Amino acid sequence: MTRTVIESKTKTVVIGFDEPFCVIGERINPSGRKKLNAELEAGDFTTVEKDAREQVACGAMVLDVNSGAVFRNKMADDARYADNNFVEPPLMRELVRRVQAVTDVPLCIDSSVTGAIEAALEVVEGRPLINSTTGEDEKMEAILPLCARYNLPVVAISNDESGISEDPDIRFEVARKIVERAADHGVPAHDIVVDPLVMPIGAMATAGQQVFTLVRRLRAELGVNTTCGASNISFGLPHRHGINAAFLPMAIGAGMTSAIMNPVRAVEMEAVRAANFLMNHDPNGSAWIGFSRVLDQVAEGTPFAEAAIAAGSARGGGRRGGRRRTG
Repeated sequence: MTRTVIESKTKTVVIGFDEPFCVIGERINPSGRKKLNAELEAGDFTTVEKDAREQVACGAMVLDVNSGAVFRNKMADDARYADNNFVEPPLMRELVRRVQAVTDVPLCIDSSVTGAIEAALEVVEGRPLINSTTGEDEKMEAILPLCARYNLPVVAISNDESGISEDPDIRFEVARKIVERAADHGVPAHDIVVDPLVMPIGAMATAGQQVFTLVRRLRAELGVNTTCGASNISFGLPHRHGINAAFLPMAIGAGMTSAIMNPVRAVEMEAVRAANFLMNHDPNGSAWIGFSRVLDQVAEGTPFAEAAIAAGSARGGGRRGGRRRTG
């Protein structure tokens, strides 16, 4: 059975067909967040640390750490800041340090800049997930040897030099190419987590059906775990969280084993918790019952993150999100 093992210094998370759905928190990402960009430019990591704590309290098992900031003021003074290869490595290194200081869950190191991933590996504790490689030859030859050298799992995104195909069969073949190239580098299939690419349902009516079909094929034919940017499905639409909350259990039922998503949304986390219970990945419903107590507080007017943090504190601390390593 396919098992992708991700570790922090003290905790282990397993992504697998018979495991609870792995929630990878997406919020440590400055893309599209002007306030966070400005804070990072000023060397202020207050929001990063707050987002890390809240996401774990709300149910994130892994935290995605994305260093794609745009430092507008510094770019005006120094042309080097126009080059992400200069900006991202030191920022990623500091982001990893800060997140590890306030949480103990495993990390997903997310950057399109290979140097930023290498910088993260200098300070990260445990066995992170690398996000990501594509099917482009240049990208695979940069990332896959790095994964082999450090024995790390990697997210494989199903696009290549030709771009993102609307044909799901082509996206499947790109995934197959990455899995085969990874094997050539000594990275086994169980350490490949394929992102089949979720298209916006508002632009492509078959986007959901395509993903569900692809996930089934990836599981049956390649034997790999899968992930996605869950919110992509609702891009550009009103009341997005309702669409996301419907999409997630359907994807889980098709065999998807993880998603990069916002765990600080009660309706989406409720959908994931219920799906785990229905898939028999929540023995005796204990996780659902614990989560329901948080929902009771939300129904009474307490913000979800606040209720989740309080529930974690009542259990002896909010630093949750994985299994304690043994041995």
